[in-house]
Amino acid sequence: MKDNKVLPYIKNVLQNMPADWLKLTTHRLDIYNEELAKTEFLEQFEHLYRETKTETSALSALPTAFDYIRLGHPLSSILEWAIAEINDLQPANVISFSSRTIPVLAVLRKNLLEQKNTRILYSENLPEFFDAEVVRQIYGYNFELNQVENLEGISDFDGSTIFISEVENLDEADLNSGVDFYINTHPQLGSVLLVNGEKNEAYISEIQHVRRRETIAMTPANSYYALQQLTGKSSSEESKTNAEANKTNVIHSIRNITGTTSNALLASSGLSMQYAIMMGLVHEALERHKGKDIRFIVPPNCYGGTNDQARRVAACIENVEVVDLPVDGDNDMVQSIDTVLDQISMEDAVPYIIAEIPTNPRVEVPDLKKLKEVLGKERKTATGGVAIDPVFILDQTFCPNVQFVSEDGILSNIKTISYVSGSKFPSGGKCTAGYCVTNKEAEALLEKIEQHLVLCDNEATALQVEILAEQLPSMNQRIEDAYKNTREFVNFIREKLPEAKINFVSEELAREGFTPSVFSLDLPTKGNTDEEKESYKRALNQKLINMMITQIPNESKYCVSYGQLKGCYWTIPATSTQGTTKEDDKDYIARVSVSPDLDLERHKKVFSEFVAQM
Repeated sequence: MKDNKVLPYIKNVLQNMPADWLKLTTHRLDIYNEELAKTEFLEQFEHLYRETKTETSALSALPTAFDYIRLGHPLSSILEWAIAEINDLQPANVISFSSRTIPVLAVLRKNLLEQKNTRILYSENLPEFFDAEVVRQIYGYNFELNQVENLEGISDFDGSTIFISEVENLDEADLNSGVDFYINTHPQLGSVLLVNGEKNEAYISEIQHVRRRETIAMTPANSYYALQQLTGKSSSEESKTNAEANKTNVIHSIRNITGTTSNALLASSGLSMQYAIMMGLVHEALERHKGKDIRFIVPPNCYGGTNDQARRVAACIENVEVVDLPVDGDNDMVQSIDTVLDQISMEDAVPYIIAEIPTNPRVEVPDLKKLKEVLGKERKTATGGVAIDPVFILDQTFCPNVQFVSEDGILSNIKTISYVSGSKFPSGGKCTAGYCVTNKEAEALLEKIEQHLVLCDNEATALQVEILAEQLPSMNQRIEDAYKNTREFVNFIREKLPEAKINFVSEELAREGFTPSVFSLDLPTKGNTDEEKESYKRALNQKLINMMITQIPNESKYCVSYGQLKGCYWTIPATSTQGTTKEDDKDYIARVSVSPDLDLERHKKVFSEFVAQM
């Protein structure tokens, strides 16, 4: 039964909410408690609700909800809370998605791993993008598919029952004990999954993790429109953007930036793009190389989302495995690739390599000529046959301006897919949309990648495309300006604290076009044992970050961001981007990202004060 206080309260919240709720794509680590993120936010939000407080100042003081918008944000959390209140559920039992497919796949994934049956019911038409045969054959998920007129008198089922329904208002749900998961879809906004019954609550954290790794939560703008609909206000604003013209402009910009002629695919996030790439390549391998094993070769200490997602795909598909690729520190990426490809060739398996250039967080660039030679080398199988050529999947988020895959690019003759997280330089931190392009050698793979991007309903939203259309034309200039600031800051730190180890591109590499605006800082340490030295260094990292964010609060943030339009962002990769990475592969160093617009002299002054206190 609807609580008649909820909707009037939400209406007032929407009128008074902080502007950042619609704009922020990243969280501040200094006010973020990952394990309590949503509960902490909603506990305090519910306190405001009980007190009927909706002042902007009170809403602004709420702690961070979730991380980025992949896992959630204030507006998606409030939408979920409101729908839960209306349907007499716990807020954790309601999970919003930008995608209309991924909530189905999330339940199917858990049931696959637990060897549990799944029944999918739908009343009118199954969403046209949901290709049941591909979901069965490529993803390996098993399910029954049944059309029903209504849910009255549905039969018992030994397993989970999912009911998919396209609705006008996302709160619509006549909860039936015979249905375990309700998925309400909306053609413009995404979907909301309702977990029905205490017996299904064990699914919640794993469904949220699928949302974190393979898609995003319903975007802030769409959550806002959905909340407006709940309160009876028209949300026709969502269709005001000129979607086709914006998409044409974005693809034109991407082709200019990358020097490519292939189509560019636009996804709701970098990880949404990567998931489509991975599943598209699995599909390709299963068709072209029947019966052969598939190997995703991934650096163990790369960005945690990449690493985790690859292992999650491998866990679900019998002949897919992840092979570690050591790339940082004492390991050379080229040598590691050569060794791993020799091994996989002997196994006559299909090799797909995922790598970041420059690497994160050590900001290292391999010898590109040697990389090209190693990737292009003809190899033999154990029986003397010709081994399958690798596909190089290049995450160039830190240097999206380098034309790796152009007609005369260094990797032009190697099957290469290049992708970028749009939450960084492409959008200036204004949205999470990602994109991918290929060179001519790999262009045929785009069809399968796009098929899975569409199947997963993970394409960029109209607003995301509009933001990219606005921001991409200035991207290369912003990259150049941010690099100049970063180089100046790095040179200052080297002069002020020469014993610190700084990982940044050389000036020679910068002349070749590698101009990232991120560097890692390994501060000098002391102690009698390795443990004492590590402990001292970690404390020193934290002291530096605390000084920066407290003395320059308008510009310096404790945040995992990169490529923002303004300010300077500090993080410890081991406690943020490498969250799911194995402990031995984590980097407890400071990572600093510098924008084209900041008070650099002020940052130098605070750093000098930090050195004076060491």
